[in-house]
Amino acid sequence: MKEFAHTPYGGAFVGKLCHETVAVIGLGYVGLPLAVRLAEKFENVLGFDISETRIDRLKSGFDDTREVVRERLQESGLRVSSSTADLAEATFFIVAVPTPITNSKQPDLRPLEQACRTVGPYLKKRDIVVFESTVYPGVTENFCGPLLSEISGLRAGVDFNLGYSPERINPGDKVNTLETIVKNVSADTPEALDRVAAVYGAAVDAGVFRCSSIRVAEASKVMENTQRDVNIALMNELSLICQRIGVSSNEVIDAASTKWNFVPFRAGLVGGHCIGVDPYYLAALSEQVGHHPEIILAGRRLNDAMVSHVANALMRRLVMRGGPVRSARVGFFGITFKENVPDLRNSKAIELIAALASFGLHVMASDACSSVDEAAREGVTLVDASELVDLDLLVLAVPHREYLVEPEFVKRLRPDGVFGDIRGAFRQHTMPSSISYWSL
Repeated sequence: MKEFAHTPYGGAFVGKLCHETVAVIGLGYVGLPLAVRLAEKFENVLGFDISETRIDRLKSGFDDTREVVRERLQESGLRVSSSTADLAEATFFIVAVPTPITNSKQPDLRPLEQACRTVGPYLKKRDIVVFESTVYPGVTENFCGPLLSEISGLRAGVDFNLGYSPERINPGDKVNTLETIVKNVSADTPEALDRVAAVYGAAVDAGVFRCSSIRVAEASKVMENTQRDVNIALMNELSLICQRIGVSSNEVIDAASTKWNFVPFRAGLVGGHCIGVDPYYLAALSEQVGHHPEIILAGRRLNDAMVSHVANALMRRLVMRGGPVRSARVGFFGITFKENVPDLRNSKAIELIAALASFGLHVMASDACSSVDEAAREGVTLVDASELVDLDLLVLAVPHREYLVEPEFVKRLRPDGVFGDIRGAFRQHTMPSSISYWSL
């Protein structure tokens, strides 16, 4: 049986802990919630980010990712800064920066390199640097460690230590949070692992799981996200088959879910900075060690092709409806990479807008979470949702909770309109018979 070990600091105590001075590098979706939680438990916690705009907003009490509410941010006692000099007193560094891919879909370690170059000059003997960024196995010890040693003049594993604890933040999820998800921890020596487990054990109510090595912890993260990507690809392929035989894949999944060992993944567009990116890290490592990853890359190809499939399917429905297509009123709801978050990075919904526009459609888009300015930077002009009525085609690309609770959301359509419910947030049997309903 797996044991999720709690450290001596995991229970109730009076006051805050002082045995580590913590610095969290990168205050995005991962780093900020972690920094706030640690500041609630430790006396000295600094949140560092290279974006002065981000720091100014946080100092004003605003988290634009919507992961931390204003009251908690202000009451936590977290100090935030964009000045590297403030890192000098830290003894425990946590790096939580993005790890994207290049245009050729290869791992892009430049943000990680920049973080190491930021931390390196301030490393002292007995300090620990823990990485949370998703990487392929070996990056922490073979890339980050040597770079930190070069910059600091200290020896990794001797003068300072390395650790790895993969982030498990699920943006927009207020149930499965940092505190409630078991934290995998690892380090390069048993003594360092005790320190890493103590820090995270104080912050994570669910406890920590001690991995046998840093590589095991690194592999666990890319395996988690690759498994999800491949499973969604399987459901996307099954959805394509179901459409050809005229049945609803969501109804099939509902039926199959009555068996105890069926895992109900759903078809959908896979974007964002995790699920659609991390498999390429594992694939890159696989190629390096002489194995061509068939299933991983096949899943990626299929998921990336779904935008084109959805656009074509919606156009066919619009053409079959009759009437002029180019002058059709098209309302598009949700442009973020997933529901209930404002993040637009690698959003497949934005790609879908472009695909529909390539057919000559004028797409009017609205989003309950994204800002007008952020959308404009991605080439999308948002309109107020109140304008999206009397529609010929209604596309629900990202089912933000605001749309699901809106009374009579479907009445934004004309009586004979087309409803593209991409994720199947609604069900066809609940639709008026005059509406042409489509979902994956």
